[in-house]
Order: sequence, then structure tokens, then C-alpha cells
Amino acid sequence: MHVQDSRWSSAVASGATMSAVSGGRPDGTRTTPLRVDAQRNLEHVLRAAREVFGELGYGAPMEDVARRARVGVGTVYRRFPSKDVLVRRIAEEETSRLTEQARAALGQEDEPWSALSRFLRTSVASGAGRLLPPQVLRVGVAEERGLPEHARLPQQRTQPAGELRLVSEERAEDHGGAAELLDVVGQLVERARAAGELRADVSVSDVLLVIATAAPSLPDAAQQAAASARLLDILLEGLRSRPS
Repeated sequence: MHVQDSRWSSAVASGATMSAVSGGRPDGTRTTPLRVDAQRNLEHVLRAAREVFGELGYGAPMEDVARRARVGVGTVYRRFPSKDVLVRRIAEEETSRLTEQARAALGQEDEPWSALSRFLRTSVASGAGRLLPPQVLRVGVAEERGLPEHARLPQQRTQPAGELRLVSEERAEDHGGAAELLDVVGQLVERARAAGELRADVSVSDVLLVIATAAPSLPDAAQQAAASARLLDILLEGLRSRPS
């Protein structure tokens, strides 16, 4: 699994270009409806981007996305004038999906541990970990000041090999509902800890890292599903508190 950082700030700067060329907004949305064929191409590009970035990380080139979508790379760039804009679109959609999964588990499960484990299993099974936005994995000190202790995340940087390392610099921007995701997952963590079912030292960052690491990308779909389920079972056992 690769979670690769991207130049998020340049996506904002490129918004003016997209507005001038395609009549859209910096986030890849439009102010006017798309034609049927244009809408179909957009759907193909977004689906291909999720697959390519999920398999290769956010460092994958736009040419790979175009090839998977079976469109010309020019078609991709007409809709997303830079890779940063496309990455931001996918990451924001993934953050929203994770938030909804966490909210559903929180609202539909009475038992705290069942709610937390349901969220983890649903997120891992959906492949969400392969598309976790970089800013969610490296919340800075400034963003954490308003969060409770359990909801704080260490800043992290993705190394070329895909390894996550704690760092003390670089503020992460909170885009695309990242704060909302952290808040809902924080509630799941707090409930499970208060019930004595979650280890006291487990934080929201640990939960998100479980999602990020329990979704390996393997060529065979059945093998990938089995590996994810097995790995998640092991990680869940590590999260549970044990009688002293």
C-alpha cells in the first residue's frame, strides 16, 4: 500500500486555469451541466484514478490514469488541469466515504467495540486505506489544538518505500472534511476506550494507520481479500484491551 504526498497548494493555484479553460471550479466540479459523453468520460477518469492511485499510490502519472480510463491524456487534463487537482478530488471523496462509514458504525452499533471493529472492517474491505489522503495522516500541531488528546495525530511523511515516519515540521492543510473524519473516528475510539474494550494507549492515528496498512494491493482479488481480512483480525486483536 502506498500513501504518497502531493503538492496540495498548487492545486489551488491551478484553479484559475481550469476556470478559464473549462468553466469549472478548482475542485474539479463544474458550474454548468456536462454533456452525456463528457459526463461518461469524467466517470471513467474518476474510476480509473481510484484504481490507479489505489494500486500505485498518488505518485502514479496521469498517463496511467488515462490509459486505464481508455481516453486520451488530453481528455484527463481538460477536466483536471493538473494531477494535484485530480488527487485532491479523489482524496476528498475518499475522506467523505470514510466519514460516512464511521458515522454509520457509530449510529447503528450499540456496542462500542462492535462499532469500532465494524468501521475498520468496512473501510478495509472497501479498499479505503489505499486512498487515505496525506493530510489525514499528518495532522499538524496547529490543527490539533482544538482536538481532545485521543484524537491527535502525529505528523507523518511518506517515504519513497511507502513507510510512514513521524516528523515534526510541515503543517498539513485540513481540506476535504479531514477534521470531520477525525472527529467521528475520535468518538468511536473514545467510546471503545471508555467501555474498557480498547487499549488506553490507542489513538485515532493508530486506527487510521490500521486502515492504511490492512489493505495490501495484490494482483489476485481473492488473495487480496483474504490477506486483508487476516491482517485486520491480527491488528484488531492488538487494539483490544486485556484483563490485567
